[in-house]
Amino acid sequence: MASAPGLRLAIVGGGTGGHVVPGMHLLGELVAGAGDLPSLADLLWFETGRRAEVESMKRLEEDLAGVALERVRLTVEPPGGGAPGKGRLVARTPAAFWRARRALSRHRSELLFGLGGFTLLPAVLAARSLGIPVALLEINAQPGRAVRFLTPLAQRVYHAWSASLPKGASAKTGGGAPGPKHQLTGPPLPPGLDQAGDPRAWEQRVEGRGPLLAVLGGSQGALALNDFVRASIDRWSAAGLRVVHQVGPGRLDEAAALRPGYLPLEFVDDVPGLLRAATLVLCRAGASTLAEVAALGVPAIAVPYPGAGGHQRDNAAEFGSALRLVEEPELGPGVADELLELAGEAGRDWRTMSAAELRERVPVDSSRRILGDLVELVRGR
Repeated sequence: MASAPGLRLAIVGGGTGGHVVPGMHLLGELVAGAGDLPSLADLLWFETGRRAEVESMKRLEEDLAGVALERVRLTVEPPGGGAPGKGRLVARTPAAFWRARRALSRHRSELLFGLGGFTLLPAVLAARSLGIPVALLEINAQPGRAVRFLTPLAQRVYHAWSASLPKGASAKTGGGAPGPKHQLTGPPLPPGLDQAGDPRAWEQRVEGRGPLLAVLGGSQGALALNDFVRASIDRWSAAGLRVVHQVGPGRLDEAAALRPGYLPLEFVDDVPGLLRAATLVLCRAGASTLAEVAALGVPAIAVPYPGAGGHQRDNAAEFGSALRLVEEPELGPGVADELLELAGEAGRDWRTMSAAELRERVPVDSSRRILGDLVELVRGR
């Protein structure tokens, strides 16, 4: 029996790691080719050009070796990120619309998958003008403005968390009969996450034998976390705590002074491996970060980014008591000492409880669930 033809997919992301990473997880599942999923014939990616996205695309090109990848830049959002004002949207959208429309037509895309951010606008309008179905992913517990605005034009909206479902929509996890526009799927996870990466490599890279703390400030880094690490590193090092500190692109000057057992990095390419090696995680409450932390059952202290409408606080709330939540103003000596306690022998029972509860919060088959429904949407089964 002949295999199904490969999927001609177009993706539009929002420029941040929080938007791009879920798309990469879905593509990874397609490339893995497990089960009855079709292969990926080729890929059209509408990008913003922001640095975090550029770095992610480098890894994507490596992962998609043998798959044709076309990248088209749509300049809608401000260069530094954030939502564009109405004036910028009005000025930038028409040209971006025609650029997206020409690319979709040339590529013969079967589906446009949107990951969030206002770069969605011209791409979604272009896809609908060509009769191409649109699916959107809401990765945060608090729905983003772009996804809310464009939902009427989409055939599917996949929700990582129940809190983002519109009133009246079923909170039942998707994966049954195709058809419902809003589906609760859980956040996309990379294939084989529990076996991904190399934890032993991290053990070798960081000197010492004490517990290992992974500090993840998100794709852009986090000044508050970087300041906290610098202020706390002396007491942590004295207690034997080892630290891998992801400071963010171009922010190594915010790292603490180098010393044995402390490894500052702009990016962490092998996040699953680091998480599997870590005793404890200190992180922002981005949806993708929390999803991987939970799926791997790594006890964590989450510090939500206080801006952007507080959506990271809502993300953290999805995990209840399984996650230790600390607000930015609380970061100080008390939290530094608590972190030492939780990472040590005194925190063993809490870590065991937290790990078990976190694993229960995230369905491990979320990526396959989304892709299976997308294929049925495209193929009209």
